[in-house]
Amino acid sequence: MRKRSRTVALTILGAAAFTVAGCREEQVEAQAFPDLASCQAAAAQGGLFTPAECDQAFAEAEQLHVEAAPRYDSLAVCEEEHGAGNCGSEEQQVSNGGSGSIFMPLLAGYLIGNMLGRAGGGMAASQPMYRNAQGGFTNASGTTNFGSNAGRAQMGSQSFARPAATAGQAPMSRATAASRGGFGSTGSRSFGG
Repeated sequence: MRKRSRTVALTILGAAAFTVAGCREEQVEAQAFPDLASCQAAAAQGGLFTPAECDQAFAEAEQLHVEAAPRYDSLAVCEEEHGAGNCGSEEQQVSNGGSGSIFMPLLAGYLIGNMLGRAGGGMAASQPMYRNAQGGFTNASGTTNFGSNAGRAQMGSQSFARPAATAGQAPMSRATAASRGGFGSTGSRSFGG
C-alpha cells in the first residue's frame, strides 16, 4: 500500500508541475513606437515589422484609441491621470464627432507584438499608448506601464488583450478614477533598444 501511495503522490506532483508550467504566459517580441514614421524607419532598416505591418498596426491602434481610450468628465481629471497637456476633448480626437465635455488622453505611441509562434501566425493586435501622470506610458486598459514609448522587449501576450470599450460609456469622474487607484497603476516594464 505504501508503494501505491508514493506513486499516486508523485503522479499528482508531476501533474501539478505540468499544470503550473502550462500556465506560464506566452512571451512575444514587442516593440513600441512614438509614431508611424518611427515604425517605418525601423522597418526600412530590417526591424521586426514590415512597412505594411507598421501601417496596419498604427491603424488598429488608432481605432482602439477611438473605441477604448479612457474617458473623463473633465480636462482636470484627465490631466491628473495623464499629465498636463496630454489630454484633449473627445470631439477633437474622434473623427465622427464626440462630446466636447468628455476628455481623453492624446495618443502617445503604439505597441506591436510579433505573434509568429501562435497558431495561425501573424502579428498581434497593436495597442495604443498614453502618457501617465508619472511621466511614463501606459496601454489603453491601464494594466501595464512603460518607461518609454520607444524600444523593444519580450512581454506577455496578455499585454495585447483587447481593452474594454469606453465609447458611449459614462466618463470617469475624479471619484471613479480614485476608486480604481488611478489609471495605469499596475505593473511596470521598460523597453531595451
